[in-house]
Amino acid sequence: MPSRALLLAFATALALLALLALVTLRAVTDLERPPSRWPGAAAIPLADGFDFPVGAPDARGYRDAQPFGLNQHLGSDWNGVLGADTDLGDPVFAAAAGLVTEAADHGGGWGNVVRVVHRVSSAPGRAAAGAGPERLVETLYAHLDRIDVRPGDLVTRGQPIGTIGTAHGRYLAHLHFELRTSVGVALGGGYGDPASLGHVDPTAFIQAHRPPRR
Repeated sequence: MPSRALLLAFATALALLALLALVTLRAVTDLERPPSRWPGAAAIPLADGFDFPVGAPDARGYRDAQPFGLNQHLGSDWNGVLGADTDLGDPVFAAAAGLVTEAADHGGGWGNVVRVVHRVSSAPGRAAAGAGPERLVETLYAHLDRIDVRPGDLVTRGQPIGTIGTAHGRYLAHLHFELRTSVGVALGGGYGDPASLGHVDPTAFIQAHRPPRR
């Protein structure tokens, strides 16, 4: 007869697969949609804060070459301070604990893309379970040279998930990084009206959700 631990591990795996399928097939556009409505969402560890995805934790050695909102840009383009391709192959880190929902090559202007769903407290600076209402957000990491995670992986804040790339030679090396309050929507084009597409300023969000100081 299977052990209790084996049954629990099997149930957790099924819950994660159910969540992954739901994220892939269905968009969530309600900013305050509680994770309790998502099958398996409780299996995602509550994020204990957000760090920057390059030069972790504080983006040391990098600059935001095209900030959110400039030319209707829907993310941040992180580039090494020395410019050009000097950051090609540098590690890209998960901004927070979460579930990898996509890790694939989309070609064209996107290249290799990783998407991670996070369960966060709606109250900045309050990461503990029960600290207030919770919601789901998504981070997107694009133009990667290499992908080091797979859909279904649980990642921790600061865990390497890939390396900075050029979208297969389409651009100079940089990381295109987005933070979305609409989980699982189509990739889009990287530019547009953030209010209608569920994008928020990644830098402002990270700064409002930094990990508690030890």
